[in-house]
Amino acid sequence: MSLTIHQQITIHLLRVDSVSNSSVLQVGSAGSIRSLSQMFNTGGFTEPAPELGGDNPLSFVPLPNPS
Repeated sequence: MSLTIHQQITIHLLRVDSVSNSSVLQVGSAGSIRSLSQMFNTGGFTEPAPELGGDNPLSFVPLPNPS
């Protein structure tokens, strides 16, 4: 079965409330969606990042409330 789809999509506002590692956002039609996960060590790190919490100041960064 062969399908030919012609479409014109105009998006005036696109609001995405949440994005996670396994999110898929599709606009339009796709024959198939294949998962792809890529990890890059662009900073040249050699050990895991420290855990957040406790005395780590990064755990106290205020985040905006979603509205």
